[in-house]
Amino acid sequence: MHSGTSRLPEAVSAIESAALRSDRFRLEREADWQRLEAIVTRMEKGRLRRLPDEDLLALPGLYRTVASSLSIARETSLDAATLAYLEALVQRAWFVVSGPRSSLWDWLRGFLGGGWSAAVRGIWPDILIAFAVMVAGTAVGWLLVAQDVNWYHALVGGDMAGGRVPGAAPEVLRRTLFGESERGGMSLFATQLFSNNSQVSILAFALGFAFGIPSLLLLVHNMAMLGAMLWLYHGAGLLVDFAGWLAVHGTTELFAIMLAGAAGLHIGRALAFPGDRPVLQATAEAGRRAALVMTGVVLMLVVAALLEGFARQLVDQTFGRFVIGGFMLALWCAYFFAFRGNRRQVGPA
Repeated sequence: MHSGTSRLPEAVSAIESAALRSDRFRLEREADWQRLEAIVTRMEKGRLRRLPDEDLLALPGLYRTVASSLSIARETSLDAATLAYLEALVQRAWFVVSGPRSSLWDWLRGFLGGGWSAAVRGIWPDILIAFAVMVAGTAVGWLLVAQDVNWYHALVGGDMAGGRVPGAAPEVLRRTLFGESERGGMSLFATQLFSNNSQVSILAFALGFAFGIPSLLLLVHNMAMLGAMLWLYHGAGLLVDFAGWLAVHGTTELFAIMLAGAAGLHIGRALAFPGDRPVLQATAEAGRRAALVMTGVVLMLVVAALLEGFARQLVDQTFGRFVIGGFMLALWCAYFFAFRGNRRQVGPA
């Protein structure tokens, strides 16, 4: 009992000493804390223009001072209230000093205002390769089916083909392109085609890490299916009508597939041929650029879905469909290859 009683004054003395040390620590630095808090509060409220120049110049130094105070407070086990205050203040100040500078709207404006088109132009060699591969894939599909009709079922598949099979009467195939009675069935086919192309776009990009080879093979396979269907409608004398039906959303959708394949190939080329840069640096730069392109590909697929769901349904003439498809193709080409804008806010060049 005597021993416990004798230790009580020592414990009280230790508590008083810790409190005195905490008060002294706070008094010596509180002016800087309060000044930083006032600056941060005004900036959080959007009053940056009213902030004096001397406060803006002092902001980085004040932030470092308060961060140092927090570090000392943690090491010396100061009172919990001081620690909580400093942690909250440092966190708020970090967002002001080092946090994101732009809002979502600012990012979107920079993305559509030139960042996306600059990223696309940055992978133009890969776009040319992807375009050539897609053309070759279409030709391969056509030639395979022309030599052996059994290739049609292997390339298109039963779920995708439906009634669009070799031997179908021209009038049956025509009703899949025009008229109200069969439009629901063709809408289902278009939905399946859109779903397939969306998956191809994502996979073509995702498989780019394998030196881009799987991306190119995927493009060949997907376009071979299109080549087989072009052969089918050509045999029925409906090639132009089918091309018009496809053009409404296809010029956007196939463009998106081409960009996705090119983005995957861009990463693969950076892995295989990094040039004078280290492999990791080359791949990281290519990955950032390709990711920016793919963000736009998602947007293009959404636009293609809207065109498929509305424009193609409302326009029941081949010429009108070509007009819509041609306009969209011209719009994308003009945006990507003629429009420069301001690309400083997003992504690498």
